[in-house]
Amino acid sequence: MQRFIPSLGWLKSYKRSDFLGDLPAGLTVGVMLIPQGMAYALIAGLPVVYGLYAALVPQVVYAFLGSSRQLAVGPVAMDSLLVASGLTGLAVAGSDRYIELALLLALMMGGMQLLLGMLRMGFLARFLSRPVISGFTSAAALIIALNQLPSLLGIEMGRSAHLHELALEAARALGSSHFPTLLLSASAVLVLFVLRKWAPRVPGALVVVAAGIGFVTLVGAETYGIRTIGAIPSGLPHFSMPGLHWDDIRTLAPVAATIALIAFMEAFSLAQAVSQRRGDHTIDANQELRALGLANFFGSMFGAYPTTGGFSRTAVNERAGAMTGVSALISAAVVGLTLAFLTPVFRHLPQAVLGAIIVVAVAGLFDVKYARDLWRSHREEALLLLATFGLTAVGGMVLGIAAGVVLSLVLTLYRSTRPHAAELGAIAGIYRNVERFPKAALVPGWLIVRYDGPLHYASQAHFQEFLKNRLAARGSAQPVHTILLHAESIPYIDASACAMLSSLLDEWQHNSITFKLAGTIGPARDALHRCGLMERIGTAHFHTNVEDALHEQEDSQQQKIATQTALSEG
Repeated sequence: MQRFIPSLGWLKSYKRSDFLGDLPAGLTVGVMLIPQGMAYALIAGLPVVYGLYAALVPQVVYAFLGSSRQLAVGPVAMDSLLVASGLTGLAVAGSDRYIELALLLALMMGGMQLLLGMLRMGFLARFLSRPVISGFTSAAALIIALNQLPSLLGIEMGRSAHLHELALEAARALGSSHFPTLLLSASAVLVLFVLRKWAPRVPGALVVVAAGIGFVTLVGAETYGIRTIGAIPSGLPHFSMPGLHWDDIRTLAPVAATIALIAFMEAFSLAQAVSQRRGDHTIDANQELRALGLANFFGSMFGAYPTTGGFSRTAVNERAGAMTGVSALISAAVVGLTLAFLTPVFRHLPQAVLGAIIVVAVAGLFDVKYARDLWRSHREEALLLLATFGLTAVGGMVLGIAAGVVLSLVLTLYRSTRPHAAELGAIAGIYRNVERFPKAALVPGWLIVRYDGPLHYASQAHFQEFLKNRLAARGSAQPVHTILLHAESIPYIDASACAMLSSLLDEWQHNSITFKLAGTIGPARDALHRCGLMERIGTAHFHTNVEDALHEQEDSQQQKIATQTALSEG
């Protein structure tokens, strides 16, 4: 049972010292969640109260079922934008129909994650490489930030999930900026950055929210024309099953699948990073899928739109001393008390302050340094990052992440068709790549090569072309009588490669060239044996290493010379 309900493990050994860590962490994260939840609900195009609903039930469910003890689950900027992107054009933002679709999206996403977890598909996390994630999140950060311009500048501007459309809208509307709103949002952004740098333990979001509410209450929003979020419904969310209509399910399926994968990746990578730092528990990818799936599935029945682990809240939760999932229960209690008794306090909260909180929160997602470093070290992966960024910015979130995954798989497949290959020469008794070690001496009459990858249908042409080029480079001036393949780095050989080797053996035998192998590992020898090539090559031509093959040849030649000498003397 503990495998499926990890909380049974820490509940049995829960101590007073654990609570002394969980209490301040839970209170701190709960306080953070209130302004963040409302801000992220605005990104998703939902009324702000749904950000608080999303911070309630999912936290409780994950606290008992999640394998991480510090992951803070709730609404996040990335998934909120994916919700807005997926629902754009299906309903008017903030309308009852829009809310209904957002809750259905959470239900579907949770169901997909739960199914993947039950099928033990946690390995899917490996298909999102860091360049793809970085390109996607950088584009998303810009899109999120530009979508906040109406709140930051007090302008009228359409929402979009496409960067070029937002840029055109912003250029058209910038001239009508409202100065008091701009001044308030700029002040809030400045305070948030200063507190983040100089006082990271201070909940900056709460500080600017309190200051904004105080300012509007004292001077009056109408006096300066500053927009506020208005009345927020009081009370805890009621149980309500999202409507299940086949047309809606079919329309939302691609978006739900995308959010399910992205949300899992976000949460799993965060949970794993924290677990590795602390070393007191391990993260199970499949259990994370199940826990997040059930959190979203049941959360959707209590007003929660798609949620996952939040980076900033998880970091604060860990730094504040969280020891177990009890910290999440305390955070949920803070949100619940706010919904029950304190929502009237936030009716004077300026939209500009929430916009500032969002912009500062997503600023860290735009990682220029990583892209620059990647360009210097891995040019192909840097191009993959840029492609993902561009496709996400222009084509939308779903297209961007899907194209990024496909392109990364194509890049991986391309690399597998062209493994590293080298001709070897002797230097200080060791056989090295002659291109990297120009002083390495070639062995007369021998072509010694190393192939660092599998021999299969996709790489056989590359292998064959490499050997052909190396033989041609020797020419008639340096004839080759023996080809020695150092096969230690060849993990397997498929049927197509066996057929290719058989064809090469025919050609080499016709040209009086002997083929030998050195360091061949078990799976490759098994494949050669099954296709009959081991017997054809001859077991005597399989050697432990390059030196053994060369020494055996020398011994054979010396024995042959000695035999001929003995015969001539006799």
